[in-house]
Amino acid sequence: MWAELLARIYEKELHVAARSEDKIPYTAKDGVFDDHTFEIDWWTNGFYAGLLWQLYGFRPDPLLSSLASAIEQKLDAGFLHAAGMDHDSGFKWLLTANASRILTGASASQNRLLLAANDLAGRFNLAGGFLRAWNDGGDGSKAGVAIIDCMMNLPLLYLASTLTRDPRYREIAVRHATTAAKHFVREDGSCRHIAVFDPATGEFLREEGGQGMGVGSAWTRGQGWAIYGFTLSYLHTGREEFLAAAERVASFFLTHIPKTGLLPVDFLQPYGCDWEDDSAAAIAACGLLELKRATGNKRYADAAEELLAVLAKERCDLASSRDPLLTHCSAAYHDGQHNFALIYGDYFFVEAILKLLHKETFLW
Repeated sequence: MWAELLARIYEKELHVAARSEDKIPYTAKDGVFDDHTFEIDWWTNGFYAGLLWQLYGFRPDPLLSSLASAIEQKLDAGFLHAAGMDHDSGFKWLLTANASRILTGASASQNRLLLAANDLAGRFNLAGGFLRAWNDGGDGSKAGVAIIDCMMNLPLLYLASTLTRDPRYREIAVRHATTAAKHFVREDGSCRHIAVFDPATGEFLREEGGQGMGVGSAWTRGQGWAIYGFTLSYLHTGREEFLAAAERVASFFLTHIPKTGLLPVDFLQPYGCDWEDDSAAAIAACGLLELKRATGNKRYADAAEELLAVLAKERCDLASSRDPLLTHCSAAYHDGQHNFALIYGDYFFVEAILKLLHKETFLW
């Protein structure tokens, strides 16, 4: 099943790539990708290149590498815009520059990785032991804000330590992951999206609802970031507390999957609300497959495969005439639009299928 699905996705994506030259997609309208090049520092701008590189690693085609390399070069403009450099540098450069480094050996790509890692490391708050999330207008209002998404950006720092043989980057990543395990993961295994600290003392002040339904809720994509992110930190460091955090979140996640297998935007959203997030399922599936690798527990792989099978059957558009793959993603619970295409949903769906087939280029 999975090999056949991958073959169909590969065929579709060659058609999509042929008509998506010069684009950096974020979403789609009427089946056609938009182009987010106008906002070059947008957090999702690495995902389409990552998808192209993953397919290139599976079966090389110059069209795929050409488009992916072009996106990587466009992202250079972000290095000159301080307000756009944020906690999501891993998403932007692991899936572009790191993929290029691995698959082509490009020295310019390694240089970009180190530039991005240095900037990310500079966001570290010494008092609180966390990487600051968003920027602000210079008033310091976001100086104490950290978010669960950042767990997925820590591999950029682990990689930088490996490339430079300098432990500073790794230590920053470890300290952030330690803080996240303490302040983001609740007793029941659900996860906060936003934690706010006093930036001067490091004291934890409060939780904020963020992209989930509200304070105390369980935003499904955030649970996916946590499963995958803590597992990656365990794989990079061997520290058992990170594996324990990943398993605690996974336990909550698995017991809250609806009978349909289709994930809501928030696990605690009202009954009857039909807002879904396919991207949360794809991200969680990737994390669960890595958690199986870390623990040997087949339960995680079985759950991942079930999530992916539902997406493949119910929410995957394989028509070569339309650009996106997954059809029912949501960016945030309180947004005005739901159940639409998002490029990171497509990326993680493809990554997960490649993991199942042992064909993935590991970028994290």
